[in-house]
Amino acid sequence: MHLLVGIDTEGDNQWSAEARRNQRFENIYALPRLHALFARHGVRPTYVITYPVAKDPRSADVLRSLLERGDCEIGAHHHAWETPPCTPEDVERHPYASTLPRRQFEAQLESLTDAIRDAVGRAPVSYRSGRFGFSADHVAALERLGYTVESSVAPLFYEAHKGGPEFVEAPLRPYFLAYDSATKPGSSRVLEVPVSAALNRKLPKRLQYAYARAPRPYTTKRVLRALRLVRMRWLRPSYSSLDDMIGLAKDLARWNEPVLNLLFHSSEAIVGGSPYNRTQAELDAFCDRLERFLAFATRELKAVPATFAEFREAYVSGAR
Repeated sequence: MHLLVGIDTEGDNQWSAEARRNQRFENIYALPRLHALFARHGVRPTYVITYPVAKDPRSADVLRSLLERGDCEIGAHHHAWETPPCTPEDVERHPYASTLPRRQFEAQLESLTDAIRDAVGRAPVSYRSGRFGFSADHVAALERLGYTVESSVAPLFYEAHKGGPEFVEAPLRPYFLAYDSATKPGSSRVLEVPVSAALNRKLPKRLQYAYARAPRPYTTKRVLRALRLVRMRWLRPSYSSLDDMIGLAKDLARWNEPVLNLLFHSSEAIVGGSPYNRTQAELDAFCDRLERFLAFATRELKAVPATFAEFREAYVSGAR
């Protein structure tokens, strides 16, 4: 089993339209502190970075210095609202990439790829879409520009009611993407590495899918959680408790899944950089959950840390 940590590395508080209009990058400048936490556990993070981060000179300096250490990877994080060609209205609309016309997506992907290559001296090969806005329609463009790993899919994820993606029936296990489905294996060279997420109890697949697609999903899921009937667990230290993350990791190990794929945003790692960690006490608790989980995964489960690209190489070699 491998341990992956993929960090959506972006400007401060992208949940806020005001922050999107007036970009700041304080969380990027603080990344060396976060990286030191990873280094204590031998974790090899993948920082997937946005276009504005790549174009900010001080952020690029920070990322180059981390890359020069040889214990991380720089990938691409696509924000449809701030990657050219885009409009000021896109900042307000905050669109999913899956809603873009194909030509606009392809042009944005080229802009993002070029900006990252210019910023850190290497073309990215790993990719994640902002707001999980990935579509199978993107696979050919990713492949053409040299991407080999994609990690936007999360099992049981459903935002169709908001005009967003649906990955309800996606597997936990990595698979090579199809050109016509984001949740089924296909013949492309792009390996999908789903974010680790599953229910806290084993249910037949039809009931899991019904849970994910429940009407009024936020209300329904809050009620089911409050009644202690069922809840989602993610490897996301701002969303899930330490007990839930450890329980999910134990289940994945028991099910012989090959990867633990943990996700958070770089802006969650500073006070006030996101809606999640608004005080020093909340940030301290976040860092404690993260550090204790990494210690559990590497020491108790013996998960092997890897970047996204390193995992793909190991996964393909193992399959062969």
